[in-house]
Amino acid sequence: MDGKSIVIIPTYNEMENISVLIPDLMDRYPHLDILIVDDNSPDGTADYVRKMQENNGCIKLIERPKKMGLGTAYVAGFRYMLENGYDYAIQMDADYSHDPKEIGNFFREIRDNDLVIGSRYITGVNVVNWPMRRLLLSYFANYYTKFVTGIPVADSTGGFKIFRRSVLETINLKDIRSNGYSFQIEMNYKAWKAGFKIKEIPIIFIDRVKGRSKMNKKIVREAVFMVWKLRFKSILGRL
Repeated sequence: MDGKSIVIIPTYNEMENISVLIPDLMDRYPHLDILIVDDNSPDGTADYVRKMQENNGCIKLIERPKKMGLGTAYVAGFRYMLENGYDYAIQMDADYSHDPKEIGNFFREIRDNDLVIGSRYITGVNVVNWPMRRLLLSYFANYYTKFVTGIPVADSTGGFKIFRRSVLETINLKDIRSNGYSFQIEMNYKAWKAGFKIKEIPIIFIDRVKGRSKMNKKIVREAVFMVWKLRFKSILGRL
């Protein structure tokens, strides 16, 4: 694929996972740069990345002073991407819930689209190892988002996707302060309302094997109110 690409991976206590993921990505995609955005992980995640950087120019690191949230981590990564001349930004989790093999499919689809989303629900329910309560929460959160906002996306809350540079240049990143589910919804919605071409491709989401989930009730509540905020801002022409 023509153009420079970077994968943005937020981390907090993910050393055990990225010690496998970074070499995996480097082997599969030698042309892909890797940006770790670390929120001062106590487990030494940033120390490991710095050590890897000594012999690998494709590895980049942003260190933040404290745990500041997923959304702001991606925004920091997007700003780095724009400032350093990249054409495409992939966002993915560090915990192997997002399969690195799928990145090749993202590269193929982004040629004819502006935003490609890895969807857990476009061809049924493709989620492995989630408890039923969390699966239902996720599924109905996406239904609720589609109902309230009208966005034609089956999986608005998923975090595995690729953006074309023009999308991130158009969205005012200074206004993005949301995290978790609501961050994913907000970015997708603003891209859609700006007229960009969005495509969903099916992925299989496998719940993390190592480490702890960052999901909590605050993230869910934020998403519930975010969809109405976006709807009203759109009506008022203030997106």
